[in-house]
Amino acid sequence: MKRHFKLAALSLAVLSSTSAFAQDSQEPDYKQWFGLSGMYYNTDPGRPLAEGIYDDGQGVSFEYGFRFTQSWAARIEYTDLELDYRSPISSGSDSEDGEMVGVDALYFMPDDMYYLFGGIKRQSVGESTTLANIGIGKHWDLADSVKIITEVATYHDFGEDYNDYSVKVGVSIPFGKSTPTAPQDSDNDGVIDSRDQCAMTPAGVRVDATGCAVDNDNDGVLNSVDQCPNTPAGVNVDAKGCAIKDSDNDGVVDAKDMCPDTEAGVKVDAKGCVVFDEEKVEITLRVLFDNESAVVKMPKDPEISEFAEFMKQYPSTTAVIEGHTSAPGTEAYNMDLSKERAASFKDVMVDMYGIDSSRLETVGYGETRLLDTANNAEAHRINRRISVTVEETVKVPEEK
Repeated sequence: MKRHFKLAALSLAVLSSTSAFAQDSQEPDYKQWFGLSGMYYNTDPGRPLAEGIYDDGQGVSFEYGFRFTQSWAARIEYTDLELDYRSPISSGSDSEDGEMVGVDALYFMPDDMYYLFGGIKRQSVGESTTLANIGIGKHWDLADSVKIITEVATYHDFGEDYNDYSVKVGVSIPFGKSTPTAPQDSDNDGVIDSRDQCAMTPAGVRVDATGCAVDNDNDGVLNSVDQCPNTPAGVNVDAKGCAIKDSDNDGVVDAKDMCPDTEAGVKVDAKGCVVFDEEKVEITLRVLFDNESAVVKMPKDPEISEFAEFMKQYPSTTAVIEGHTSAPGTEAYNMDLSKERAASFKDVMVDMYGIDSSRLETVGYGETRLLDTANNAEAHRINRRISVTVEETVKVPEEK
């Protein structure tokens, strides 16, 4: 019998230790209970007495229990116990009243399937003795506020080598129910801490069912297919998660860029080529002449050089060189002089600056288009001139 008691104690210890931590941190469904039970108590036939023996007995048990966690609890128990007593000198039997008081530690299995318990009892029936007890029990749900208690326990006396056992049936009233709390999610990734294998995921990162990032470099390609998992932030990637090259940084990848060397800052179309706007450009030149002269005095004047460069920049343009004179002199003379002045300027453009003569036309207006009609030296000076204007509609790159 002693061996059976030790085996039961070892089993209780092993069962408790193997699963103690599985639910230890969870809140219990209820925190306290009161219980009232009827007990059948069977004594060991070898239990020593001064005279006679105890046979069996019954009692009424009161208990108060407190659950620390979903798994662990403790209780205080008081039993009003009556044991049958048979004396060897008497043919009949009698009974003795007493009590049994003690404490137990209880371990509830998952989902309260059953519980194991063990503790110390002080029994005072006839003689006082201290007992160690272990057992198994279950709280059966009868209603939300009532449970049925069933227990089987065995007792071992510390001073003597004997074992008793008991069977108990009763009711318990649970109270102090816990308020359910939402599972904790420390990094706010939508995966509770108990399941989160990557507990410090940065904010905004998509995670899988284990709480780990599904796209470590945030390039929009999942880790499972990302062949370049460390792409720098902001880089465009392809379906494999690798950077897409854009050599001229125009927003069109090299594979689709039909104009791969676009200058910076200009707008491009879907093919990577410059988008142009139409723009009108023009230049006007006026060259003054001495009195009764058709000689271009300063053919390398910066304004004349600039005009020639404009003609070269826009080779499709043509120009009409207009010759003019002041009012003094006859109309015929002034007309011939204006033509000579236009022709003289054309020769400078062709001979000195290499402009194709076919692009230049000359015309003389004599004194018919005076800029200043006053009859003084200054008016005559500005009227002795050639003038030429070149216009062109060109395409210029549109800026971003």
